[in-house]
Amino acid sequence: MSAALVKELRERTGLGLLECKKALAAADGDIEKAIEELRKSSGMKAAKKAGRTAADGVVSTRIAEDGSYGVIVEVNSETDFVARDENFLGFVARVVNAAFEQRETDVAALMAGELEAARESLVQKIGENISVRRISLVTADAGVVGAYVHGNNRIAVLVELKGGDQDLAKDVAMHVAAVNPQVVSAEDMPAELIEKEREIYTVQAQDSGKPAEIIEKMIGGRIKKFLAENSLVEQAFVKDPDVTVGKLVSAAGASVASFIRFEVGEGIEREQVDFAAEVAAQLKG
Repeated sequence: MSAALVKELRERTGLGLLECKKALAAADGDIEKAIEELRKSSGMKAAKKAGRTAADGVVSTRIAEDGSYGVIVEVNSETDFVARDENFLGFVARVVNAAFEQRETDVAALMAGELEAARESLVQKIGENISVRRISLVTADAGVVGAYVHGNNRIAVLVELKGGDQDLAKDVAMHVAAVNPQVVSAEDMPAELIEKEREIYTVQAQDSGKPAEIIEKMIGGRIKKFLAENSLVEQAFVKDPDVTVGKLVSAAGASVASFIRFEVGEGIEREQVDFAAEVAAQLKG
């Protein structure tokens, strides 16, 4: 196993070097599978999400003045340096405005023509690859859409409320940016995720040696906690932990209909580069 892979597993699990090496070997280098098996064997509750990403760049949003709809876009560059460049940010603004005005979420369709020519020109000028990765559109149904973009433009959220106003929607979007819930409510959690958690909790509980009926209650309690921790409306609101997000919006006569959260580069692994070896190879060549 590569040292980088072992290091990442240690960082995400907090477990020892040898344990991580064994887990990766048993999982044939599949880090997600290794984490799942470690949770079963060690009783570890959860693991940190992968932090390595292959793309830099920014996320951006634009909302209609009346809150009737909004768009969210991710545009990637190779480095954070370019992500702060005025020319790059100007291109991002053009993409967002075009997606907003055309209500277009198909990247290929949006980029056909002038925008693609602008991207190619920018690539030649800056010297880095630039790509529009994804676009989403949220339309309000008897409510409003609100947005929140984290200060460094790396996390952006759109929230759709039924009822309420844009200020409330923005507050909920800020919460989503900070806490990163998986679903709006427990009923929305995919069955396969619940089943995977149940499998992990079952193995953990069986190792406790407790009677079957107690084990079943333990599993049920852990599933309930998992759903509460990952469901937006059941989470404690970041600005006021004494109230849940669900109660916050309900008090305003509203409800959360949907949300979309983009984080720069999520789901893409960064290529691990050994710069010392690279330089040595160049010198040797």
